[in-house]
Amino acid sequence: MTVTKNNTEKVLNINNVNPLIKNVEYAVRGKLAIRAEEIRTDLEAGKGNYGFSKVVSCNIGNPQQLNQAPITFFRQVASLCDNPDLLKKENLPLVSQLYPSDSIARAQTLLHSIGSVGAYSHSQGVPHIRNTVAQFIQERDGHAADASHIFLTQGASSGVQTLLSMLTQNEKSGIMIPIPQYPLYSASLALYGATPVNYYLDEATGWSLDINQLTESVTSARKQGTDVRALVIINPGNPTGQCLTADNVRDIITFCHEQRLVLLADEVYQTNIYEPEARPFVSFKKALMDHPDAEVREGVELVSFHSISKGMVGECGRRGGYFECVNLDSLVLEQIYKMSSVSLCPNLHGQILVDLMCNPPRLGDASYESYSGEIKTIYESLVRRSKKLEGVFNEMEGVSCQAAQGSMYLFPQVTLSDKVAAAAAKESMAPDAFYSHAMLEATGVCVVPGSGFGQKANTWHFRSTFLPEEHLFDQFCSDLEKFHSSFLEKYRD
Repeated sequence: MTVTKNNTEKVLNINNVNPLIKNVEYAVRGKLAIRAEEIRTDLEAGKGNYGFSKVVSCNIGNPQQLNQAPITFFRQVASLCDNPDLLKKENLPLVSQLYPSDSIARAQTLLHSIGSVGAYSHSQGVPHIRNTVAQFIQERDGHAADASHIFLTQGASSGVQTLLSMLTQNEKSGIMIPIPQYPLYSASLALYGATPVNYYLDEATGWSLDINQLTESVTSARKQGTDVRALVIINPGNPTGQCLTADNVRDIITFCHEQRLVLLADEVYQTNIYEPEARPFVSFKKALMDHPDAEVREGVELVSFHSISKGMVGECGRRGGYFECVNLDSLVLEQIYKMSSVSLCPNLHGQILVDLMCNPPRLGDASYESYSGEIKTIYESLVRRSKKLEGVFNEMEGVSCQAAQGSMYLFPQVTLSDKVAAAAAKESMAPDAFYSHAMLEATGVCVVPGSGFGQKANTWHFRSTFLPEEHLFDQFCSDLEKFHSSFLEKYRD
């Protein structure tokens, strides 16, 4: 049979790509971020007439892009693993003058278990590093972790996607996600063809989570024929910055037991806690193992995620993370392992950083003082910057902003006029997207509109990190204040 070719049309075109892909949206690197890169390119080439000299990327939690210093010990160990010749006996006298003894010892231990960072590892991750993660979890929670149920991943995101794909049987498979939510979840569910089941965080009470509201959401979805299978919790919150109380965490676990839901706990910001005495982080693993009901402890299926990209580590580009599975069916674990094997293994550089994050220098180690000092400096600066930016937002006309109890973000609500709504409609934008685009063009600051995360109807928000360098923070805040005032004057009804 002869196939007639149309040379004017590509074999793969927008009309025949996977239709689910066209449904995927990811606002964190959407139109605003693309426009920010265009402006950055113009500035580097000396083109355009902008009223600022650089783009400030507050759209994504990417600390080292905004010049957060990497942790010295981590980079020392990583560099030795990349250059194993430095660890040869004849080179150690010189190397010992440049590297502290514990970084040398750690690199030797890691290379003994890894071999070469240029080789594939076990598909689940290097066994030695998984044992390190298990020990970290036990020290954090006071309960043992099984290294055979820990999977190292390319950042937490790939682990999340693995579990969401496992949970999706068909288009009726429902996953409960918070609103506002990190758009990894909505994007992945669109890609897999699953049904998002929204539940709303309460802004008025610091983005709290109400069990009654969860119950209403799951009950309503099931009445409509959705097979609700899992609950996603982001704690500390992204984009909202809240940190759940221990009682709330326990109640959520009880809810999952009663409703027969798998609990997916996104805990990548667990060390970004800014009110540790009033609102400490409690992991879902600890809360599950401490639950007074044995049936709950042994029955709730939990998967928790962590990452090297956040905290004080900020090694986003190395793409390292892990997830731990608790109470999952053994045959399901086999399927997760199979899917991990399809990608052969997570990258070794990320795995090494997971090991270092989970087992940093201890008291008495050669690098302990310098490591502790670097961590303290970054942490205290994040606390100061979060409080300052929160205060700036709350002083702006028509803006209210909840405090950041955790994570790296603030999610202020902004009141926008009918005139803004009309101007936004002409550009086929949501009002908060219109506002955020105007902010970028006026200041070079790139944020993400709340419409990219989901929000209650007729409310408008934007998410901003508080990661810009502290010595430039006053100017950063001043630029936002001037823009906001000017924007409101231009668009008053």
